[in-house]
Amino acid sequence: MKIGSIEIKGRAALAPMAGVTDAAFRQVCEGLGAAYTVSEMISAKAMEYNDKKTASLADITQDQGPVFLQIFGAEPLCMAHAAGKLARLNPAGLDINMGCPMPKITGPGAGSALMRNPELCGQIVRAVKEAAGLPVTVKMRAGWDKGSVNALEVAQACEAAGADAVCVHGRTRDQLYQGRADWDVIRAVKAGVSVPVIGNGDVTDPLSAGALLTETGCDLVMVGRGALGNPWVFRDINAHLRDESLIMPPPTLTQWLLTLRRHIGLMCQYKGEGRAMPEARKHAAWYLKGIRGAAEFRRRAGQLSTLADLDRLVEDIYRTDQEEE
Repeated sequence: MKIGSIEIKGRAALAPMAGVTDAAFRQVCEGLGAAYTVSEMISAKAMEYNDKKTASLADITQDQGPVFLQIFGAEPLCMAHAAGKLARLNPAGLDINMGCPMPKITGPGAGSALMRNPELCGQIVRAVKEAAGLPVTVKMRAGWDKGSVNALEVAQACEAAGADAVCVHGRTRDQLYQGRADWDVIRAVKAGVSVPVIGNGDVTDPLSAGALLTETGCDLVMVGRGALGNPWVFRDINAHLRDESLIMPPPTLTQWLLTLRRHIGLMCQYKGEGRAMPEARKHAAWYLKGIRGAAEFRRRAGQLSTLADLDRLVEDIYRTDQEEE
């Protein structure tokens, strides 16, 4: 499939997640088959002030596959200015956040709050598209709450304004990340627009990815929380969709630990050890979920301060496993 002029290989993309989808995690997922990745959300207002932290979120120099930079804001002119700046970094495209449910984003009218005003959604898409001259996607939710499920209306407004694809998370803003995603909403959007539709919500493995594609007719799936500590999910989904009888062998403990070490090593390389290690603690805990002695090892993961701490933890995990063989 294509998003605008960008050819997308594979059927599973990495969803944007604040505090998670940094350059290091994107690179790991790209290497394991993610069709494309999306950055952490970037504030359009912060772009106006040349904020250093915001600039680091937009650094895509290490990415190895198509990456979209996600932008959020509530004012078309401000979004256009930011889009013009981000376009100079040569991403595959820009993604507009119309789905974040967090009060600090929705309070000023951005994120999923935009869905309460489909006309404004269209104005923002048009402004970003004209300013960037790149493929533009929109990530939205089913609606603001169960009484205003309007993803189809918003998707049609965005398509009319020039969006090249829409991604629909089948939960309302009120649901946050609880309950079941409503795939019927995704199916309705797919039937009601002509641009590619990416389905998001409750995709955690090859079977759920295949089910979402089959039940909704969507063109691609987007994996968020299902990739936390398990970047192999993209490899597994791609294999399943090529051949449903193919079951990929799970990663060995050595592969888990090597990937964990590489991931956090990249974080330190890109951000510096002092900044990266506190952020790395949650990633380490996700990778270690379910292994032997997980409770104690995850407790130690929550105290990591240096790469040397991580190396000692990895060595202890491996030694414990060998002793129990």
